[in-house]
Amino acid sequence: MILLVGRVEAGCGIVIKENRRNKGREFCRALGIIAALLLSFFAWNPAASAKVYIDIDSPAFQKFPVAVQDFRALGEGEDKEGSAAFFADELGKLLEMTGFFRVIPREAFLEDGATAGITAPEIRFGDWLSIGADFLVKGGFEYKDDELVSEFRLFDVVRGSLITGKRYIGRPDDRKTMVLKFAEEILLALVGEHGVFDTKIAFVVKKGDNSELYTVSFDGTNMKEITNYETLTILPRWSPEGERLAFVSYLRGNPDSYILHLNSGRREVLTDFPALNIPSSWSPDGKEILMVLGKDGYNDIYVIEVESKRLRRLTHSPSIDVSPSFSPDGSQIVFVSNRSGNPHLFIMDSKGRSVRRITFEGTNNTSPRWSPRGNEIVYVGLVEKRFQLFTIDAKGGNNTQLTYFDGDCFDPSWSPDGRYLVFTLRRAGIEKVCIINSTGVNLRIIEGADSAKNPAWSPRLDSD
Repeated sequence: MILLVGRVEAGCGIVIKENRRNKGREFCRALGIIAALLLSFFAWNPAASAKVYIDIDSPAFQKFPVAVQDFRALGEGEDKEGSAAFFADELGKLLEMTGFFRVIPREAFLEDGATAGITAPEIRFGDWLSIGADFLVKGGFEYKDDELVSEFRLFDVVRGSLITGKRYIGRPDDRKTMVLKFAEEILLALVGEHGVFDTKIAFVVKKGDNSELYTVSFDGTNMKEITNYETLTILPRWSPEGERLAFVSYLRGNPDSYILHLNSGRREVLTDFPALNIPSSWSPDGKEILMVLGKDGYNDIYVIEVESKRLRRLTHSPSIDVSPSFSPDGSQIVFVSNRSGNPHLFIMDSKGRSVRRITFEGTNNTSPRWSPRGNEIVYVGLVEKRFQLFTIDAKGGNNTQLTYFDGDCFDPSWSPDGRYLVFTLRRAGIEKVCIINSTGVNLRIIEGADSAKNPAWSPRLDSD
């Protein structure tokens, strides 16, 4: 059975029809501009009805070899847009970026993508086994007037069967979205989890004496400047739904905190006390933000209700208490304090009670951020005159050094699935925004922005 999910257009809903013969396809059409659409179907080969699962948490994990063949032009149309290579290249890049797959070079392929079949009975799986592929992606496309129809299929080479397949119908400029969608399907089918292909990273770019906020997609594309305040603007923090950014700016000569509503561009003042005002972590429900405020003579931790602006003080220490971060369930807060002499990590409950220290090694431990999975906390520690990234659990156990770079690491932030970390890497005075897997491997530098720092990873932004 083929499940047809109707095309989403301006002012219309989704039409769903089931038809074994793939006839009677009905589309909702409306006047005006057609919204970006995706039409998909899900077809299982009966022989491959059980989900394939890859244990990427295994200590013995190794990247899985996958082949992504050039897509085949279907029907009688020509490949005027270079889509055959585009689909394969873009999907291969995304799979490589995950750190879970090794994409086999095209030169090793024994089949010609222009003529090879894209269904299981047409595929010579022995040819793919002989070049070491565990998984195979094939597909096809066809241009119909102003529409692009594409088909993506993921195969288990060892079993010789289909794992999952999708068809997308959209505009020609929806090609990248189609690739992103199917990359998500691959991770869901093989790993059992959604990926982070629909996320963004906010960060700061220094411009002379000023700095502005930017965003970039997970794969390093679509870099965009989102503020133009011509002053020092720093420390972006995403809200849980991804529609707001809290940040600090010297718009009025003081380090005040603000919230930027990304859809409308509206900016509101969060706190403007004549001292330090730093938003640090949103509560899981988006109703509160942990703040570091210097209004009472010391840097202490407060929680502010976003709507009412009502403050509640959580720490009352003459020491410096900074960098608070909520646990995923909002019940605990990890923060940094020098109350024991040097900066170390402490945990308290959401009311500011039951304070306990969790780091005892090192002389400078800062910038803790709680993993979305809840099982560990990343932080910055000083070791051999370099700042590196470490993880530790909430009980103070399993303290592990993640990075060993010839440079300093700052500002760690988790991806929403807890599988990756974005951070600032400073080498020879140059700061770059970088990504690694949560195990500390697979370094990737976000290119196109020098003097970039303070990265913050968004939640998943795709509402589909």
